[in-house]
Amino acid sequence: MENKEYSVLIIDDHPLITDAYKSAFNYYSKLNESIVFSIVTAQDCDSAFKLIKEFSKSEKNLEIVFLDIKLPPSIDGEILSGEDLGLRINKMLPDTKIIVSTTFNDNYRVHSIFKNLNPDGFLIKNDITPKELIEAIDTILNDPPYYSKTVIKLLRKQVSNDFLLDNIDRKILYELSIGTKMKDLPNILPLSIAGIEKRKRQLKQIFNIISSDDKELLHIAKEKGFI
Repeated sequence: MENKEYSVLIIDDHPLITDAYKSAFNYYSKLNESIVFSIVTAQDCDSAFKLIKEFSKSEKNLEIVFLDIKLPPSIDGEILSGEDLGLRINKMLPDTKIIVSTTFNDNYRVHSIFKNLNPDGFLIKNDITPKELIEAIDTILNDPPYYSKTVIKLLRKQVSNDFLLDNIDRKILYELSIGTKMKDLPNILPLSIAGIEKRKRQLKQIFNIISSDDKELLHIAKEKGFI
């Protein structure tokens, strides 16, 4: 039987977790001798995006990406997290299967990732065991999607507000968190001051914040994993 080779990109800034994923792929290959995996890794948004661009320009397919959400942002501030990377993968490599793997287990954050990325797999890191990783790989290859137990529980909960954060909302939160002044935001974002203020009011409404101060907004946004 001819071997089937799958290209895999693991994007995670924790070497131990990267090694656990590699071990799972190697073990799966031993169980299924006709399947081999070619694995590359990245630890931040810049190195990951470089590899994504290389795959999109080459003849070689990228079948699977393991994507951590909380990653060091790109140096130019254009890619703030794994979520932004996922959006680029969906656009540049639409046939690539994305498995989101994250420590975030906030109901709102998980729904936001689903709405923005619609991943083929979604794992909460606290749920992960070697057995679960093998199961996730098998399901993604043969009959996606695969969701870990915490994700399934969260998906069953209704989100109280249909408005979910998009990349402009996340960019506003990021810029405010690094100290960018409101008056300078229209130079960075495709919005007027009035448009940015409206977004901020919506964000405060979503997070049930009454204070007019931005500190509480940034504190809650950080707590929920948006910055």
